[in-house]
Order: sequence, then structure tokens, then C-alpha cells
Amino acid sequence: MPHEFSNQDRWYAENLEPHEGMLRAWLGSRFSSDLDLDDIIQEAYLRVFKAHQVKEIKTPKAFLFATARNIALNMIRASNVRGDRWVNRVEDLDLLDAGEDIVETVARNQELETLTVAIQSLPKSCRRIFTLCKVYGMTPKEIAEELGLSLPTVYTQLAIGVDKCSDYMRSWKEF
Repeated sequence: MPHEFSNQDRWYAENLEPHEGMLRAWLGSRFSSDLDLDDIIQEAYLRVFKAHQVKEIKTPKAFLFATARNIALNMIRASNVRGDRWVNRVEDLDLLDAGEDIVETVARNQELETLTVAIQSLPKSCRRIFTLCKVYGMTPKEIAEELGLSLPTVYTQLAIGVDKCSDYMRSWKEF
């Protein structure tokens, strides 16, 4: 009798496994070849899968990439504490600011990625208005003129965007 796939097997096969090649290439382009990518990817799969069992992950690919990156950074930090040389120069990672503590940088980067995912989860019109205002610094009046919308519509969409992103970030921190 053939093996039936469980819901967990199916979720893994649909949401994580298809990204392994891209994840491997992405990690390889950002980190030293001295890091064991197989270990990083396996650990990332495990952590994402465990997180999925606790709470629905709306963007598994983004969560997988952020988790793998954080695991790699933790391995680098641990190797630096031990005095190992896993990377030629930490500055080459283009992920760390020399003026900040590594833990603060990782936390800030993770929050930024989470905010990006929150923004991407907004409805298209809301996301566009929110991005024009919060990222590009346009005023609501400029956005209304640019998009041919009423000013109350822009304000309403901005309020929805702020509320949804705040809720998303709050739920992320609880996780």
C-alpha cells in the first residue's frame, strides 16, 4: 500500500521544499563556503516546521529565508567567539553594521523583514498607498492626486495599513 502524505508532509512539500535550491544559492552568495549549508538548511526547515505547528505562517518562503539567515549569522557569531575563521571578513556579509552589536543588528534585520512581509500581506491598493506614504514619504494629498483617489480614501487605506501592520508585528513578537 503506498504511503499517504500527511498534512504536514504536504505542507512541507508545497511550502518549503520547492525553495531549497534558491535558498542554497542565496546563502552561498552571502556567506563563506566554510559554513555547512546543509546543516543551516536542515535546521531552518526544522525551526520553520515547528513554528508552523504552533501558528500558521502566512509567508513560509520569507520565514524560511529569514530563519536560515539568522542561523547562519548565529553560527558566525559563535565561531567568532570561539576564534574560528568561518568567514574572511564579517564586513563582506553586507548584513552587519560595525557600529552596532550583532544581536541588535540581527533583531533589527528580522523586524525589518517581518515588517516587509506585513506590508506585502496588505491588499494591493492599501499596500500601494501605505508604501507611497511610509517608504517614499509622499503626503496623503500627493498620493490622492497621483492615484486619482479622494483624500478620505487615502486616509482610510493608510489607517487600515497601519492597523494591519501593527497587528502583524504584535502577533510576530508574541510568536
